[in-house]
Amino acid sequence: MKKLNVVIADDHPIVLLGVRELIERDERFTVVGEAVCSNELIDLLERQPIDLVITDFNMPADSPYGDGIKLVGYLKRQFPSVKILVLTMISNPLILTRLYQLGVVGVIQKNQLHNDIQVALKAVAGGNPIKSTGQKPTSVTAALDERFAKLSPKEHEILRLFVAGQSVSDIARSQNRSAKTISTQKTSVMRKLEVNSDQDLLTYCIERKLFN
Repeated sequence: MKKLNVVIADDHPIVLLGVRELIERDERFTVVGEAVCSNELIDLLERQPIDLVITDFNMPADSPYGDGIKLVGYLKRQFPSVKILVLTMISNPLILTRLYQLGVVGVIQKNQLHNDIQVALKAVAGGNPIKSTGQKPTSVTAALDERFAKLSPKEHEILRLFVAGQSVSDIARSQNRSAKTISTQKTSVMRKLEVNSDQDLLTYCIERKLFN
């Protein structure tokens, strides 16, 4: 039986090691590369046939390919035959729904990694839909902060990048949008979250561990 080639992308060495060990237990897969940023991931995909990409949602920001929804969208356009599994701690149902709309085969919560990765690999190998043992987007909604759940996917992405330390100008460049557009969306985020300053916005996210 031909093994499926897998590339893992995550900027945390411990996560890379852990995911590799889990995959190597399954004889149907072989890890042919690891990446710590979007640039390295794209380079690996361009150099050899890949069947499955397992990538973190949050990746370093200094890449023209971005991360999160932007990166997944790029991967699906440029490498449509490659299956994508996303690792994340994000539980916003709007974001999870958007990832599935883009065509990912599954989203694995990092706190459920050991349980869900085996289920996901079995499904991928068999060409079947992935049935996660973790929470489904619909069941997560009730547990979300009511204000945070009002954010659109684009607003959520702006907030995530801002909390990661990017300025409005940085975000505008990475998203190929104007600084005015990003500033307007950031203002909308602050209004929906009912915060009045950048510091309050950061405190809101840190206290709720929204992007850990």
